[in-house]
Amino acid sequence: MLFRKECGFKSRLRHQIPLETATLIFDGDCGFCTSTANYIVAHSHSPITAVAWQLTDVTQYGLLTPQTADRVWLVTTDAAGHQERFGGSDAFAKILILQRNPLLKAVGQLLLIPPFCAIAGIGYRLVARYRHRLPGGTPACKLPH
Repeated sequence: MLFRKECGFKSRLRHQIPLETATLIFDGDCGFCTSTANYIVAHSHSPITAVAWQLTDVTQYGLLTPQTADRVWLVTTDAAGHQERFGGSDAFAKILILQRNPLLKAVGQLLLIPPFCAIAGIGYRLVARYRHRLPGGTPACKLPH
């Protein structure tokens, strides 16, 4: 699907309450995904915890195993205990929004509004499809077609 129905409209102005936690759920069998998750955790100005979906009970984040096997997820919890889930390109947009740098925040917001969210979604799917060919990727990273 080229355009997602929710592209930009549901996720534009979330989190008026300060975040307590942000958890990145990724494919731990993929070297590229693991390297990317480790980079995000090490370089983020907002604390982000990364967990491989294979090593955690994803239902505690309101997700199912097939969802987490399909794409990366960022699950945020605010001070009131309210969880929000961002999948695929929206997860990376939200990671940018969580940073202190105003330019990164702006790029993250831009990636959540049409037509940029559609372009980001296409880019995410291309990276996911060819992740086994990217730096850190291994044959284990290859997704079934």
